[in-house]
Amino acid sequence: MNWLTNKVLPKIRKLTTSSRDTPDNLWVKCPGCGEMLFHQELVQNLNVCNHCDHHLRVGPKDRFEQLFDGSRYDVIELPDVQVDPLKFRDSRKYTDRLKDARHNTGDKDAMIVAHGKMGGNAAVVAVQNFQFMGGSLGMAVGEAIVAASKLAILQKAPLILFSAAGGARMQEGILSLMQMPRTTVAVQRLKEAKLPFIVVLTDPTTGGVTASYAMLGDIQISEPGTLICFAGPRVIEETIREKLPEGFQRAEFLVEKGMLDMVVHRRDMKKTLSVLIDLIANKFKSEDTADKSAPAAEPTQDAAPAADAAGKKADAPSESKA
Repeated sequence: MNWLTNKVLPKIRKLTTSSRDTPDNLWVKCPGCGEMLFHQELVQNLNVCNHCDHHLRVGPKDRFEQLFDGSRYDVIELPDVQVDPLKFRDSRKYTDRLKDARHNTGDKDAMIVAHGKMGGNAAVVAVQNFQFMGGSLGMAVGEAIVAASKLAILQKAPLILFSAAGGARMQEGILSLMQMPRTTVAVQRLKEAKLPFIVVLTDPTTGGVTASYAMLGDIQISEPGTLICFAGPRVIEETIREKLPEGFQRAEFLVEKGMLDMVVHRRDMKKTLSVLIDLIANKFKSEDTADKSAPAAEPTQDAAPAADAAGKKADAPSESKA
């Protein structure tokens, strides 16, 4: 019996099942409508369901390839931060969670920053990865936003940030909350340098991220159907014990209330951002040209009477001699 179970049966199973095995990622189930989507077709459609138009979540690499001209860009090296400064542990060690997230995504943390050309103009793009511990805001994400702000100022380029997060990273406690004012200061430096800060909110953007840099953009854009809030709808319903309106806290609802400037489909995102950057770049160029070609300043109204008075004083002695 051992010979049959240990040697014969495994070989029979291998012969009968190998032809039917398929890769795990060959089909993807749409979270919106439940349809099974062929992976290759989904990628060609920019990870948007062709049945219900649901925008599936995408990582930084896919974002960069969709946005930058010719999919050419340079990822910058971000500063290292102290790992697990609070020695935090819940059901698992924080260090173990970090190792798993890095192994699954291939990224060091939840935000990647790259720069390149978009529509022929220089741009710095920071993308939050929800697959990395829910895109949570920690010290590494704070450092990434500060580094992106400095790079944008150095290159005199706009900073475009794609947010996707469940909020602050609880495993870093107060250190994660400190990133909210830090990122706010980084955005303020952009404004002082007169450089645009464009925020694209993607599903979901919640918690401390919504309460800080995600709502500080000069232009606020969102993908369709994005959940944007501080506290989620389930928490609000349980607190107030009332049913919320249909589509509450979704991008389409918020654009009607004035919290967003526009909702843009993913296939139109690059074109929209390129047009905005081009308009801003031309505005800066025209201002620089106007400053250089401006004529010399004419005498002010106060200076003209003073000049006339000086002329009369100069003529007065000659009249007395005559």
